[in-house]
Amino acid sequence: MTSNYRAWTAKDAAANVAVPLESDDKYSRGVLGVITGSNQYPGAAVLGVEAALRTGVGMVRYLGPTRPTDLVLARRPEVVRSNGRVQAWLIGSGMDANAERESEVEIRDAIAQGLPVVLDAGALDLVRIASGPIVITPHFTELARIIRKDLDEIAQDPGAAAARTANELGVTVLLKGHTTYVASPDGTRLSVRLAPTWLATAGSGDALGGVLGALVATHADSLGSDPGLLAKLAATASAIHGLAADRASGGGPFTVLDLAAALPATIAALLVDHRAA
Repeated sequence: MTSNYRAWTAKDAAANVAVPLESDDKYSRGVLGVITGSNQYPGAAVLGVEAALRTGVGMVRYLGPTRPTDLVLARRPEVVRSNGRVQAWLIGSGMDANAERESEVEIRDAIAQGLPVVLDAGALDLVRIASGPIVITPHFTELARIIRKDLDEIAQDPGAAAARTANELGVTVLLKGHTTYVASPDGTRLSVRLAPTWLATAGSGDALGGVLGALVATHADSLGSDPGLLAKLAATASAIHGLAADRASGGGPFTVLDLAAALPATIAALLVDHRAA
């Protein structure tokens, strides 16, 4: 099944980055609503918001619990705390799937809006009731829980597992791993293998969610006319995430905040190469 996947390259990723126009403002550039983190795992919210802002959106609205809110605002005072218009949602990073969600009302309201949604970690169980274009970002263990399959079965053929899940649930699947597999119900199959092995570190998935959320928010108006676009954006997020990790690493260890700090230069380099091609 993995042979059915097309390798997604840096060139492909560059073509799926939205560059602001002179006529753009903070709203037209894309507003991402974020409900992530928990009082138990507040750092996930900081990492996701940081990555989203550095990937490029006009605004982030953060509606998570109190403790992560304080940390997010201390790190990024430009984040807006009030509810309002958004183009897409990022939900679930840093939430425990086995615990009661602390922002349940806000989450239920968000997924009922029919807007594009990135579901991660503790919100993956909502995949069957969320409306609008949906992309889920599980790792192997999380996918095994969602589709009630044996972990070994998924590990033996992750591409097949991602494709089967996309078809059965009718959502785009970004299955995380050193090779990332992206599958959508329309048959799009993409694989990404651009990250250093140093990326296997706590918090990397939270940053990936932020990158993807930003890309979805900046392309939200085009999703209805291109059934495969959400998969392309998911693969692009994985590519940018991996390339930023490689830039931050320089061949050695790094932190996830280092990765986030490398995102603007990574995207700039992609765009320069794309224009020169």
